[in-house]
Parts: sequence; structure tokens; C-alpha cells
Amino acid sequence: MKNIVLIGMMGSGKTTVGQLVAGRLNRQLADIDAMIEARENMEISEIFATQGENYFRSVEMGMAQALSLREDLVIACGGGLPLQEGAMAALKQSGIVIWLNRDAGEIFDNEDLSDRPLAREGREAFVRLAEERASIYEKWADATINDFTSPVSTAARVKEAVETIVSWEEKGKEE
Repeated sequence: MKNIVLIGMMGSGKTTVGQLVAGRLNRQLADIDAMIEARENMEISEIFATQGENYFRSVEMGMAQALSLREDLVIACGGGLPLQEGAMAALKQSGIVIWLNRDAGEIFDNEDLSDRPLAREGREAFVRLAEERASIYEKWADATINDFTSPVSTAARVKEAVETIVSWEEKGKEE
């Protein structure tokens, strides 16, 4: 089975929703940020501070390409990963990409982003970053989820979107 690849801004719920989707579909969650932290034995904020963003993006690229070679995963991508063409092209080829399009202002107001290096410049900068990334997320997404009433409802929308896409693909193969 194809992977399910979750993209969106930091704090949009990719990990939380990814855990729920993985549980419902009996798949493993591959959280790229958590995997990088485990591999590097430090938090992402520390990686940014000591090694720099370019180093982090290089590690992120390698992790994404390695995961794209596997199947049956739910992959939670870091918020900036879709900016890397090579990483996303590999993930898209191996999976169905779902954009969790949660309002950036709501994320900033309601989530703890204190450990997120790219959220330290304040609400206005965070919202602007989300606006800049929106067209990139849209480019890669096979489906967009806008329901954030609860993680459970968001996970249900993801599951429905994946089932719809899979059924379209199966119909296309039959014709």
C-alpha cells in the first residue's frame, strides 16, 4: 500500500493526526522530525543552533528519500520539508500527500511553539511564513484537510480522503 504523507505548517497536527491515522489503518507512523532528533541525539532547535538550517535540511532530505522507499507508512513531514523538491518528489511518488491546512494564526495562538526555531519571530512573521508556503503545500497535495474541530475528526477526514483517492486510482487502472 502507498504511504500516507502529511504536510503542513509546524503545529498543524501532523504528528498527532498521524498517530491516529496510523492506529486506525494499522500502519507505522514515521515522524521525520522525531527520527532526526533521535538520529542526531538532540532537539531540532539545537540542530538549528549548532549545525545550522542547511545541515538540518540535508538530514531531512536523506530521511525523506529513505522513507519513500518503504510502504504502508504514515509519514509526518516537518513543516519546511515540502520546500525541498527532491524530498517531496520521492515522497509523492511513493504515497498520497495530504495537506493539513490549519489556520496559522490559530496555530500560533493555541500551540506551544517555543521550541520551534522558525516560530520565534512572532505571530505576524509566522502567519507570513504560512502564506509563503501555502502555494508549495498546495502544489504537492493530493487532498487538503481544513477540519480541525478535533484531532479525531481531522484523522477521519484524512482517512476519507485517502480512501477516495485510492478508489479513483483503482477505477483508473480498470479503464
